[in-house]
Amino acid sequence: MPERKWWQDAVIYQVYVRSFADSDGDGDGDLAGAADRLGELAALGVDAVWLTPFYVSPMADGGYDVADYRDVDPRFGTLKDFDALLEKAHRLGLKVIIDIVPNHTSSEHRWFAEAVAAGPGSPERSRYVFRPGRGPGGAEPPNNWRSIFGGPAWTRLERPDGTPEEWYLHLFAPEQPDLDWTDEEVREEFDAVLRFWLDRGVDGFRIDVAHGMAKDPDLPDIAEDARPDLLDGSTRLPYFDQDGVHEIHRRWRALVEAYGGERALVAEAWVEDAERVARYLRPDELHQAFNFEYLSAGWDPEALARVIDGSLAANTAVGAPTTWVLSNHDVVRHRTRFGGPDGGLRRARAAALLTLGLPGSAYLYQGEELGLPEVSDLPEEVLQDPTWERSGRTERGRDGCRVPLPWEGGREPYGFGPDGSSPWLPAPAAWAGLGRAAQREDPGSVLALYTEALRIRREVTGRAPAMDGLEWQGAPEGVLRFRRGAGFGCAVNLSAEEAELTGVDRVLLASGDLEERGGAVLLPPDTALWFVPEAGRG
Repeated sequence: MPERKWWQDAVIYQVYVRSFADSDGDGDGDLAGAADRLGELAALGVDAVWLTPFYVSPMADGGYDVADYRDVDPRFGTLKDFDALLEKAHRLGLKVIIDIVPNHTSSEHRWFAEAVAAGPGSPERSRYVFRPGRGPGGAEPPNNWRSIFGGPAWTRLERPDGTPEEWYLHLFAPEQPDLDWTDEEVREEFDAVLRFWLDRGVDGFRIDVAHGMAKDPDLPDIAEDARPDLLDGSTRLPYFDQDGVHEIHRRWRALVEAYGGERALVAEAWVEDAERVARYLRPDELHQAFNFEYLSAGWDPEALARVIDGSLAANTAVGAPTTWVLSNHDVVRHRTRFGGPDGGLRRARAAALLTLGLPGSAYLYQGEELGLPEVSDLPEEVLQDPTWERSGRTERGRDGCRVPLPWEGGREPYGFGPDGSSPWLPAPAAWAGLGRAAQREDPGSVLALYTEALRIRREVTGRAPAMDGLEWQGAPEGVLRFRRGAGFGCAVNLSAEEAELTGVDRVLLASGDLEERGGAVLLPPDTALWFVPEAGRG
């Protein structure tokens, strides 16, 4: 049997750096603050942390507009702070993966400034996607592509004297010009960037928009009714999931393999079909890809079962582990998405056990282990997501899932920063009771549930090879029930009625209160159970 790699069954915790912990009171989380709190993550029981971008950036898109890929933005600290965080994480037994943003740079990147100054047809412009416009005087964009954040995906340059010039592509904000990955200088630059961070000791990279670097060279118009967003399962878009991305990923796989050790490459590939996602995970490409179909399945037993089966089948066919994710920095927190009479808390607790019980690797988004809901009523004047302005202030964007974490105390900043400091986004008063310190003292808290689940996962489910599948068991309508090997079973009641389960030898963990009657376990609605199956039964 091949040697097991750490990422195949790891639980990886996403640290959104700006909102995790603020060491200096300026309102922004930073690397020193994250390092100070790493012990809390080790105690939680995760295996690795994923850091969102901390590079030099004007922050037009929360750091995903990078002006310098080899340095730390002063608001987040210094390279020395990064090295200290990495050293402490490794000392605690935690792996560290970092974001790499290869689809676009910041408009403040040195390269873009050079391209603007150099003019049409120059080598400097060949690093980006520049094109002349259409129509009289080139006044219309080169095609009808639309930005993910709203509005057109093209912006026209003007010379200093006001003369209109070429257009440049930005699938996201105008401050994020797309790179042209047919240019060998672009490829060599990112090889060098990866080596820079590998030399510092990182354990891998999460590749932002991993499905987006290659564009159809003809730049054709898209259908007028096509969704120009990240996840589109019915329409092929000429700028996403093009075959050319796979050559890039093969190049990077060869690069990290040459370093030795166990370095993981993780794709953020918003591709809805599991078999197309699996193409990114072929043996000579990436190691993992986020499972956005699972994230999008909702609180629906049929949809979840279909996604679980499809994901496992597609990934097993290419020899890759499957990942499971409920929330991240780009989507409404799953507690709020799931809804329910208690604001989704029961469903969020149950979903955690389902997710952590599945074979493969799981990603946790900071704060889900505290049961944090989405903050949907942030004042308009504090919103910073570019979607807010680009949509004409009709879509609030992603700030609601990025509110800084509560750690302790009964008033803002709830331990996120020093007393008296003001976080970059305000936290609701209700979060006073959701801080980690308060939950640590409550055996019934969400934090206690996650901590115990991760302990059991290591001791019980971790004994099964990471690639092992699962066996579905018969269950009442609306209940998902499976076993992994002889020693672990999971059942989740997604119905509105109590369900009776037999064949349970011993309860390991439940997301809510249970009753037993006549040798059966009564599983309430929106509740999950981990158990040891009776010998020879489900």
